[in-house]
Amino acid sequence: MSKRDNKRFSDSARKNAPKRGGKNRRDYGENYEPKRRSRPAAASAGRRSSASSVRPERDSRSRRVLGFDLDAGEDRVQNIGTDGLEVVAGRNPVTEALNGDRDVERVFIADGSEGSVSKIVAIAREQGVIVDFVPREKIDAMAPGTKHQGVVAKVSEYSYADMEDVFARAEAAGEDPFIVILDEVSDPHNLGAIIRTAECAGAHGIIIPKRRAASLTQTVALAAAGAVESMPVVQVTNLARTIEELQARGIWVGAADMDGETYYEANLTGPIAIVIGNEGKGVGRLVKEKCDFVLSIPMYGKINSLNASNAAAVLMYGIRRARG
Repeated sequence: MSKRDNKRFSDSARKNAPKRGGKNRRDYGENYEPKRRSRPAAASAGRRSSASSVRPERDSRSRRVLGFDLDAGEDRVQNIGTDGLEVVAGRNPVTEALNGDRDVERVFIADGSEGSVSKIVAIAREQGVIVDFVPREKIDAMAPGTKHQGVVAKVSEYSYADMEDVFARAEAAGEDPFIVILDEVSDPHNLGAIIRTAECAGAHGIIIPKRRAASLTQTVALAAAGAVESMPVVQVTNLARTIEELQARGIWVGAADMDGETYYEANLTGPIAIVIGNEGKGVGRLVKEKCDFVLSIPMYGKINSLNASNAAAVLMYGIRRARG
């Protein structure tokens, strides 16, 4: 029966008609037949009955787009940034990350955020975590499609060591402490290469700053070829203060720079730490002033400097050779 013919039933008849089966369906008369949507023959032929249908097994290979596992549950998806650090978004998740066992590299807060943000800032500063206030557009770009509430944090997948772990490693080896300090080395490939060389040369630990420097990421781990799992890496807030603490524990600290004593003529025995500077500007002035001596690597070619990881390798093996 057409929709036009169905108009012969009055509104009151429709209102008082009994329900017949499905939701919002009424019996408009004994001759009424609801209009059914036609289905293409090809589609209906391929459709299985509910009794005989078998749920296909999911492909064992996960569908991945830009580093996200589309088949994983929401709680298992990790937002990995271009720097290899996981991005944690939302006020409660960031608070939990700060109070947990993971190493939070940096917290970003949208300008103008209020409320519980003050608590997050207090916890972060108490733990020595850097807090940056940035435009909300940057937060949106860091955590696209998530309810970030104006707060995100970058969390390292790898754990940092304590300074005591470095001294314990030296004691276990029966050697004087041998430490490598990196002053704002920003290239993750250089950091990874230095960690790898330090492991091979028998160094006992590496110290890096929290600000303006590369941190432990997936890129660093790949460049280190697994050395991040065994080499203690300590992250500190203030390198100059850390050098003073090492000196108080009997460590001689030397900076690698062009105006120092040639490394193969220097006395590199005993408890020692060497400072490798930034790829462009070298060792910072304040850090250099804190050091006990300066080491140099002679240059005989037209290029007057080595790559940071290469310079570190030369000096580390110079120390290893001096130890016999």
